[in-house]
Amino acid sequence: MNSSTAWLALKSLEGGIQLTTPHVADADRLAAELTALLDRWALASAVQTLVVPLQGTQAALICNLRPDFRLRCMPEHNSLALHDTLGHTPQTDEAWSLEREIWVALLGSPQHFQFANLDCLVSHIRVRRNMALAARKTALAFKTEAAERPDADWHYEEDAGFILNPGRPLIHALIAATQPEATGKLYDFSCYRATEYVILLGIAQEAQAHHPDLLADLQHLNEHHAVRSGQFHEVFLIEYGSMETPLPAHFYVPGDRLWFRNPDERSSDVTGYEGSWVMYMGGGLFSNFWKRDTPFTLESKAIEIFHWKDGVYTDAQGELQMDETVVERLVAQTQADPQARARVLERMLRMRDPKGVYAEGGCIDTTREYPKSVSREHCELVLPRF
Repeated sequence: MNSSTAWLALKSLEGGIQLTTPHVADADRLAAELTALLDRWALASAVQTLVVPLQGTQAALICNLRPDFRLRCMPEHNSLALHDTLGHTPQTDEAWSLEREIWVALLGSPQHFQFANLDCLVSHIRVRRNMALAARKTALAFKTEAAERPDADWHYEEDAGFILNPGRPLIHALIAATQPEATGKLYDFSCYRATEYVILLGIAQEAQAHHPDLLADLQHLNEHHAVRSGQFHEVFLIEYGSMETPLPAHFYVPGDRLWFRNPDERSSDVTGYEGSWVMYMGGGLFSNFWKRDTPFTLESKAIEIFHWKDGVYTDAQGELQMDETVVERLVAQTQADPQARARVLERMLRMRDPKGVYAEGGCIDTTREYPKSVSREHCELVLPRF
């Protein structure tokens, strides 16, 4: 293949999944293994592959959706309708259909997802599945300035945060804190901290099944110190997309963590209303940890955030607060008025402005986050020591 032909071939295979093999001669075997794997999800005929030589003897196997399949199921990288376009129904096995949706979203991605080998890729899909399923089960009490955990599993220390009680297993404790069926109670969380628990649970469940040494390390870490906020992002997550190369507004992979920005300057000064951290759960739905049975669509989330500007008020102490009853009433009015709904969505479904700017941008962020590899053969986590 000459350089011009190779360039055209690469252009046709932008995005999708990239696997690396130590030797070019092994690429065909890797492609055959991937095809056999995809056949479990009835996707073998939906993909195309290209082998690209790298430095030395290495080669990259690039795999993405065939153009006709992408046009039919994921036009313009819109992944929100995949559950339906893939023919999934309420009777389809939940875990299988979710994994299949993850496969297709990764294969149809506008940016490459790179994996060291097939085991890493399959592990990544399982972690995303775990996270999306956990997000679907999570129900919490919304307290932006409060925090609470099950006393049997957790205790709070000023510097360390919430840490495990002696002898309490991490997975059980995370489920107890986030899934009310375990305890019969809703616990107080901020939306950001809630996503951390969902992500950590998904990783820990994968480690329990396929990387027990990692689970032991996570258990030990959480018995001594919580990993939170910016450090959590650095330790566990990879961000993809950027302000310069934004991800399409309708592209999401189940298991993504993402942020919707509040484009209104005044209401964004209310604690907890700067924006909204959510998990994409698949099926066009985003997590609503406070009302689990009414998850958000992209449109309903945008309309809610739009009306935060109408719910903000100053209390008797001079502090900005949010009146959720006002927000709910106006959201219902907008949803019932097609013209008003269209106007709000035109305003909100734009890419957000840069940090500190409140101009014509909407609520859509340019990036998403996903977990680093936790496979036994190629674990990317470097856990901190305290």
